[in-house]
Amino acid sequence: MKKQIRDLLRSSWLQRAVGSLAAGFLRLVWRTSRFSFDPSDVYEIVEPQMPAIFAFWHGQHFMTAFVKTKESQRVKVLISRHRDGEYNAIAAERLGIGTIRGSGDHGSAFHRKGGVGAFKEMVRALEQGYNVALTADVPKRSRIAGLGIIMLARESGRPIMPFAMVTSRYWRLKNWDRTTINLPFSRGALVGGEIIMVPPDATPEVMEALRVRLEASLNNATVRAYAQVGRPDGAP
Repeated sequence: MKKQIRDLLRSSWLQRAVGSLAAGFLRLVWRTSRFSFDPSDVYEIVEPQMPAIFAFWHGQHFMTAFVKTKESQRVKVLISRHRDGEYNAIAAERLGIGTIRGSGDHGSAFHRKGGVGAFKEMVRALEQGYNVALTADVPKRSRIAGLGIIMLARESGRPIMPFAMVTSRYWRLKNWDRTTINLPFSRGALVGGEIIMVPPDATPEVMEALRVRLEASLNNATVRAYAQVGRPDGAP
């Protein structure tokens, strides 16, 4: 029975159906919700510095497809090769977002999960003028920023732009990353954090300091975003 369920979840037709439904649902959330922006001129600040590396916390990724504007259509998002990643990849593509498949984890599973290839593809995408979006935290360690995104910024020379995008109405799952399912007819907030540049000659000590700064910036943006929609209980 378990094998049958596993095979069903891996079937391409189910993945396409679920991914397409998810994309449609997220469009409904976006179209029925009213978003505020902090700072109010966030796009005027960000767009001249593109291409950039957009960073957000795992589990808060569903609405990030709608960050793009006419000037920032060229964007690719890093999505894992895990089964759940297939659903996310199909949904992202239905929403007009390119995908890069692999792991952002720079631990022992980095090579096994396609991390090396994904890292090179992200660098190449930035060189080609694409924005790259990815979660900052290491898998299974919620709200703990990893060094992978710092390494990407050092290698590419592009800025890291942390942000949080939340809604007032949501379901929160009881999993490791506290995944938030955004709901329609919400108040929403997109809050930008401190833009971080990583020098090409950054030492391990400098990289660790910047990793800690990125973590603090994302946590701060998350707290501010939830406060703006009247849901401080949504803070990490």
